[in-house]
Amino acid sequence: MNFDIVSNFDIRISDFKIFMSIKILFTGGGTGGHIYPIIAIAEEFKNFKEEIELYYFGAPGTFRKILEENGIRVSKIISAKLRRYFDVRNFIEIPILLPLSIIQAFWKVFWLMPDVLFSKGGPGSLPVVLACWFYRVPIIIHDSDAVPGLANKLAAKYAKRIGISFESAADFFPEKTKNKIALLGNPIRRSLFEGEILEQGTAKKIFGFNPEKPLILIIGGSQGAAAINDFMLEISGELTKDWQILHQTGFKNFESVRKESGMVLKNYPEEQRARYKIVSYFEKDLKDAYTAADLVISRASSGSIFEISAFGKPSILIPLPSEVVGVHQIKNAYEYAKTGAAIVVEQENLTPNVFMAQIKKLFSEPEKLKIMSEAAKNFSKPEAAKIIAEEIIKLKQKAD
Repeated sequence: MNFDIVSNFDIRISDFKIFMSIKILFTGGGTGGHIYPIIAIAEEFKNFKEEIELYYFGAPGTFRKILEENGIRVSKIISAKLRRYFDVRNFIEIPILLPLSIIQAFWKVFWLMPDVLFSKGGPGSLPVVLACWFYRVPIIIHDSDAVPGLANKLAAKYAKRIGISFESAADFFPEKTKNKIALLGNPIRRSLFEGEILEQGTAKKIFGFNPEKPLILIIGGSQGAAAINDFMLEISGELTKDWQILHQTGFKNFESVRKESGMVLKNYPEEQRARYKIVSYFEKDLKDAYTAADLVISRASSGSIFEISAFGKPSILIPLPSEVVGVHQIKNAYEYAKTGAAIVVEQENLTPNVFMAQIKKLFSEPEKLKIMSEAAKNFSKPEAAKIIAEEIIKLKQKAD
């Protein structure tokens, strides 16, 4: 036998395996908190040598376009949300839509037959998890919040790996799943850090601000935060006496906030009015906005918290009230605040006197802001997306 021929054949087989296409399936509810971590992981695969095909099954909502722009093929699955409170929609979605979504998931997963599933949880994700488990597809789930969502709690027993963002989340999963859990942080997009990171003064100039004067960044997500918008307009005259304000209003609120801010500040000097600038939504300039900020005011979604911490910025967090989304954001806020990186002001306590007292106290203590900044950096886990991407490939290799 000619061993050289066998050896050469083995090499060719090895090369073929390296360049074989790997099919990775994503699922997760159609909010930014579910979708942006998926995009963060998808960005990481661009640096891998393997040929990787990316798919998403679920309810993408308004995020279909951005998923597709990041090389992810989207296939919609009916979403059925179980509300753990009385709601007439439960009588429609659970007995009717849930079975339909399970049938859809089983059919679509059968024809795709992915190598690995990554689930972010949320409405529409559990049927895909069940289908993949049935077809023996390895599953990784990840939860962003300090209190995991119901879909991920149910999916935990089917998962090979469970990623969490906050240490306290581990307490909510069954005891027999604890050996699968890893504290990873929340995946954030690599694109936020690609290219040049400007010096802070330069970043302020880009937005038309004085580089020597403190800048407060107010950011409420792509949909904005109507309650925060209204409150900031109420105190905008007081804020702009001493600080510069860069305020993201959200797409749907931009025009109304623009008109109201003009009316509220019309009797103030031009120099003071120029200190209040609004934008509808930060896209490619989000990293410049974070870089420019001396203090960030934000809701307490996991995505926002981990972005703020990655840039090492002190923050005041105003979590959504529990009656809106449950206790998730409140728990996130207080877990993060334990590190010393943030101050929490719950919305029911959001009064001009309380808020202005906090702002004045922080800016009168530069050393306090510095300590908060260091605590934010220490909390940050910028490698989360990369670690998850690598673990997905490892699971695929183990299954081979």
